[in-house]
Amino acid sequence: MQFTDLGLSAELLRAIGEQGYTTPTPVQQQAIPHILAGRDLEALAQTGTGKTAAFVLPILQRLTNPLTSPLQKVTHTAPRVLVLVPTRELAAQVLESVRTYGAHTGLRSLAVFGGVGINPQIQTMRRGIDILVATPGRLLDHLGQRTVDLSKVQTLVLDEADRMFDMGFIRDIRRIIERLPRERQNLMFSATFAAEVRELAHTVLRNPAMVEVARRNAPAELVTHTVIKVDQDKKRDLLLHLFAAHGWHQVLVFCRTKHGSDALAKKLEQAGVRTAALHGNKSQNARTRALADFKSGKLAALVATDIAARGLDIDSLPRVVNFELPNVPEDYIHRIGRTGRAGASGEALSLVSSDERIQLRDIERLLKREIETSIMPGFEPQHTHSVPRPAAGRPPAQKPAQARTRSSTGERSGAPRPPRPARSGTGGAKPASHHSGQRHR
Repeated sequence: MQFTDLGLSAELLRAIGEQGYTTPTPVQQQAIPHILAGRDLEALAQTGTGKTAAFVLPILQRLTNPLTSPLQKVTHTAPRVLVLVPTRELAAQVLESVRTYGAHTGLRSLAVFGGVGINPQIQTMRRGIDILVATPGRLLDHLGQRTVDLSKVQTLVLDEADRMFDMGFIRDIRRIIERLPRERQNLMFSATFAAEVRELAHTVLRNPAMVEVARRNAPAELVTHTVIKVDQDKKRDLLLHLFAAHGWHQVLVFCRTKHGSDALAKKLEQAGVRTAALHGNKSQNARTRALADFKSGKLAALVATDIAARGLDIDSLPRVVNFELPNVPEDYIHRIGRTGRAGASGEALSLVSSDERIQLRDIERLLKREIETSIMPGFEPQHTHSVPRPAAGRPPAQKPAQARTRSSTGERSGAPRPPRPARSGTGGAKPASHHSGQRHR
């Protein structure tokens, strides 16, 4: 199937062609026809499969079609489409996708989020917008100041709905939904569908079509998983050794805490590895600059908390290093989803100390297989790494719902699209200067 087979307009096909894409991804093939037909949609797709373009393209088409959206000119401050996302980084990607694929439509769009001044957002909305991408906290700020009117919304998109729950946004989402017209199209996209997400889907979606292109909590298929056993106090030196021995040039390193991220980034920088830290305490300008430098190759390492486990889309990222394992096994899936995207291979390397044996066991249960382990000469652990293995035939242990509601850092993180080199499917465009974010009141 080609994009030309999906019934998209000439303007959209031109924009898609300018990005070098010809073949839609599976989620795009399945979702676009349902959205064009005006149906509600519940979509479950593995990270990196092109979820963003799967809803952006048909929404742009419907907005420019007088039969599905008669308002052809922006004459007021009421957007016709609302896309709710959990983080600044994800809002940046969605907004850029809207602007890239809508380049020849004349539609106006805006992303609103915390961490930056609200007045420029207000001024842009006063000039009129068609599509509003927003984080829940900042959108409620605008609603409180009466600077946005949601009474004309025709389509609501909940992107990364499971992460909305993880970050405690469910009450905010329900408050926002109360301000929307009762008659509208509803689209829910998510990497996983926990019980809480399905409950929300039942209350928001009406007779939805269901699209599922990957099993729940599926890891990226082309990622190689490896564990190196090492004592906690030797991890920093081992990581430096790996950088020096292998000449690593682009590595996303995950830590559990903001303080730990800063400390590790400082250690790497002092050793001559160009590094920046990325976490929720960083200013928006610092986060934007660090991400841009990492993507451009100016930085060899980006040390991040789980705020970067979703919403970061980096072309052909070769590897992810878990300096510390996450406490919630599902977060491991989202972390490694930054590599091995859109047909490219990737590596997920975890440095595991003896006190992380429970986290490793839970991750292996989720993966339903053991991860290959090794010991690096010169960094042999002095403490036992005995890890209880799942009994044969035993189903994976299920985390309590409360344990799944937040990552170990309590941070917020965001979602992706396939990188351009694969040229198969549209996963969205490169992030813009606007970024979404955590709630700032």
